[in-house]
Amino acid sequence: MKGIVSKVALGVAGTGMAVAVAAVAIGPRVSSWYDERHQEQSAYETGEQAKNDRRSMPGWLPDNASSVKYVMSTTGDDRLLVATLPEGRLPTGCAIGVPGRASHPVPASLKAGWFPQDVAAKATGTCGHYSVALHGNRLYAWQDGAAVQAAHRAEHSARR
Repeated sequence: MKGIVSKVALGVAGTGMAVAVAAVAIGPRVSSWYDERHQEQSAYETGEQAKNDRRSMPGWLPDNASSVKYVMSTTGDDRLLVATLPEGRLPTGCAIGVPGRASHPVPASLKAGWFPQDVAAKATGTCGHYSVALHGNRLYAWQDGAAVQAAHRAEHSARR
């Protein structure tokens, strides 16, 4: 009887070890699948089309912007946006000046081949809750959901 219990315990432990090894091997792929599953990407010819199609598109995006690309998290407020601005200057209502990078990082949860990884170091201003980098007439904008939520909490507390 003792031998059977030992074999059963060894079998259970072995099965548990196999599950743990499988989880370690599969974990990164599942995480990547999960992250990508909670993202939506869109492309538009103009800013006007983008704003008409998506309520989450920022209102400061000019209607005459072109080549608009957008990716958003469906589980939070993380956003990436790129657009060509015909005037080559920040849209009306945006502020020139380097935003605090600690409070406005590029969301690590979002990735897009068209969005440069090092753009936060090149930030030139803010548009609403977005940090922006303008290079020639190409606008790169990103919004960190955690920073947006913190700003909303601060606004709410200030109103009390």
